Amino acid sequence: MNLQHKNVAIVATDGFEKSELFEPLEALKEEGATVHIISTQLGEIKSWSGENWGEAIKVDKLIEDVNEDDYHALVLPGGVANPDLLRTNDTVLEFVRAFFESGKPVAAICHAPWLLISAGVIENREVTSYHSIKDDVVNAGAKWIDKSVVVDSGLVTSRKPADLPDFISKVIEEIKEGKHEEQVVEA
Repeated sequence: MNLQHKNVAIVATDGFEKSELFEPLEALKEEGATVHIISTQLGEIKSWSGENWGEAIKVDKLIEDVNEDDYHALVLPGGVANPDLLRTNDTVLEFVRAFFESGKPVAAICHAPWLLISAGVIENREVTSYHSIKDDVVNAGAKWIDKSVVVDSGLVTSRKPADLPDFISKVIEEIKEGKHEEQVVEA
């Protein structure tokens, strides 16, 4: 229960990789954090699991109704459809940028670094991702590293569901550490 009094935002929509949302969600709750599932729609969003749609989860809040000031950290699950849909939403991108501007921890796994690219916050950072978007990451100005988890001044990235144990451990560690002044980027 080391994350009591910490609020964590998980931003996702239909097509998120099931394990990349549910496993961090459970681990953060076990540590005592309050976690909100934030999306572009109310109701439920559906996961992708293996070759088909998976378990759904209830959305707690709409992206239009939240503010970065209310959270200590941001988690971005992957999947192919989820970040691809979210990266076209200006409100989502502004929310992501706000965490970088304040120096709060941000965690992105699998294809979720697409959101970081579209938000313009990945340049000059060490990052990993799912291997198929390596070129996107490099072309956005980041240094891509093929490791299970890469941490760069409060930014935690991982490649795939198999990396979740390392990813979750580092996410919890970064939230405990809090703000990283060297992470702050100019808007």
